[in-house]
Amino acid sequence: MLMHRLVRGLTEFEIRVVTLSAPGAARFDAGGEISVRRVRAPVWLGGGRMALLNARSMLEALQFRPDVTLSGHIVTSPAAWVIRRALGDRTVQYFYAKEIGARPRLSAFAARHADEAIVISAYASSLIEATGPIRAAPTLIPPGVDIPADTDPLPAEHPTLLTIARLEDRYKGHDVVIRALPLVRAKVPDVRWIVIGDGPLRAGLEQHAGACGVLDSVRFLGAVSDEERNEWLRRTNVLVMPSRLPAGDFAGEGFGIVYLEAGIYGKPVVAGNVAGALDSVADSETGLLVDPTDHVDVADAITRLLLDRELARRLGDAGAERAQSFAWPVICARVEAVLFKQLEASTVA
Repeated sequence: MLMHRLVRGLTEFEIRVVTLSAPGAARFDAGGEISVRRVRAPVWLGGGRMALLNARSMLEALQFRPDVTLSGHIVTSPAAWVIRRALGDRTVQYFYAKEIGARPRLSAFAARHADEAIVISAYASSLIEATGPIRAAPTLIPPGVDIPADTDPLPAEHPTLLTIARLEDRYKGHDVVIRALPLVRAKVPDVRWIVIGDGPLRAGLEQHAGACGVLDSVRFLGAVSDEERNEWLRRTNVLVMPSRLPAGDFAGEGFGIVYLEAGIYGKPVVAGNVAGALDSVADSETGLLVDPTDHVDVADAITRLLLDRELARRLGDAGAERAQSFAWPVICARVEAVLFKQLEASTVA
């Protein structure tokens, strides 16, 4: 999603995108807004899919002859490096967070050979700087958000909490919210928690909610359309996602764009006081940062925002104002400036 929105907004460049094919790709590409070359690589190939993607990227570059190569993920950094050596163009590499902990050696390679690194948060910057020597200090440019035409709130039958995240990463904090709910219900008996997103953790979370006696307060909606998702953002009282740092060397939340998306609709948020949330949430200004491993701390923050309407309104209004500075046209202009800087550097060289 980030690369798609970015490419659409880089209006000063002629762009060719090389990416993997996926179900529905032909329909998605049919609009013709972006020049896309799809690589057919079945899932069963495993790591071979990335090898095919890199090979096709190199072949396309020899024909397209770019002035700047933007590598949208570390998996394409080998191709970016070869293209730079073959054509002498400049390379810009994107880093998020999760992939750095998962593949530190490839991340270090990407950072060492890119002319400029773009990181989406200070947390991602610290992770990439820890991999070893890098060519240049990372440039922090967060993800962007779309500003919808209608952000007016919708009525809700009950005080409503909302979490939006795929149910595949335990660090997102769904389990902690479940443990917090009995404490929240003690003060807000009719509270409801809406969970949007699907994944392999769903069944276990449903069982956990049942064991904690709060399943009747929870609705697991699974995957929903963008329209339904936005309706819930307009209807909810508080966006809750207390992401924590996962065990081992793996990274947590790279940024947490959903916190800003909630802000667009004037909703306060409860987030973990670690990782990328430190960039996306201004503590006590647009939301409350809590210890994401402490269900009591999470419950206290949720209850406070549900009961103190003036505080919730103030944080929500500030979140809506802050989100404007993350609008996609603003973010695209910042990335475009990085690309132009690299163009100028290649001319001087």
